[in-house]
Amino acid sequence: MFFRRKNWLRNEFDQELIQQLEHLKRNWLDQQSLLERSLDPSEDAIVQTKLAEAKYFYLFKEAKKRKVKIKRP
Repeated sequence: MFFRRKNWLRNEFDQELIQQLEHLKRNWLDQQSLLERSLDPSEDAIVQTKLAEAKYFYLFKEAKKRKVKIKRP
């Protein structure tokens, strides 16, 4: 009885982790492309890109540690 609830919660949080991971990946790639297209990027733009990259890779490592698998259609 308790194990079903634990598995259900794990699945719910895994799905939330996948959604956040996809969102942060899009954000990081958008920041990176903006940085590449700019002629003289500001310090703020560089910092925001590095911050987005750090957030994405942190969640990526967490997903890898939890052995989360993304099911592609």
